[in-house]
Amino acid sequence: MTIFKEIVDEEFLTVSETKELLADIEAERAMDEDRELRYELARAIEHANRFAVLEPEEAQALVDDLQDIEKVDEPTAYKIANLLPRDRDELRSVYAQQRYSLSGDELDEILNVVAKYA
Repeated sequence: MTIFKEIVDEEFLTVSETKELLADIEAERAMDEDRELRYELARAIEHANRFAVLEPEEAQALVDDLQDIEKVDEPTAYKIANLLPRDRDELRSVYAQQRYSLSGDELDEILNVVAKYA
């Protein structure tokens, strides 16, 4: 017998927003002396602290600006905001699984938006 769990809701987050949420969980767990951080949670907090470059508000503004560009959908905007690519090759890796490729001008337009925040 297999037990399936139902996905109730799904929401995209930037690493900065995740860091903020994990900090709240960490503080809540620190208040309760009996509750220890599980290994996975500690690793997630460490990862978020290491890779969160922007403030949550800046990261969300970057996502909003990226979504204004025609070839950037919501999941891709969040990937770009999390990775903050610096050159065309890094940006192409984000689009590697897409069925289309971007022209040099489109790549440069996206990189210019990222450069404003990074």
